[in-house]
Amino acid sequence: MSVIVGHALARASVESARKGAHQFRHTLATEMLREGASLAEVGEVLRHENTKTTTIYTKVDLPALRPLAQPWPEGVK
Repeated sequence: MSVIVGHALARASVESARKGAHQFRHTLATEMLREGASLAEVGEVLRHENTKTTTIYTKVDLPALRPLAQPWPEGVK
């Protein structure tokens, strides 16, 4: 599958560091999380056998992580 995707990307002149099917899976997972899907839902769609496999997608959504960051305490250096 990745070879087919790589050839299609080359024919379409798509410039990307990744050239395989993983690129599409990664994009799908990231977009699902941004739209509010749970990790279980993402794992089910991607057919992951282990939920730990799906957790790799949680680190990529910086806009979703920003509200979780605590403000820096005043006076701490």
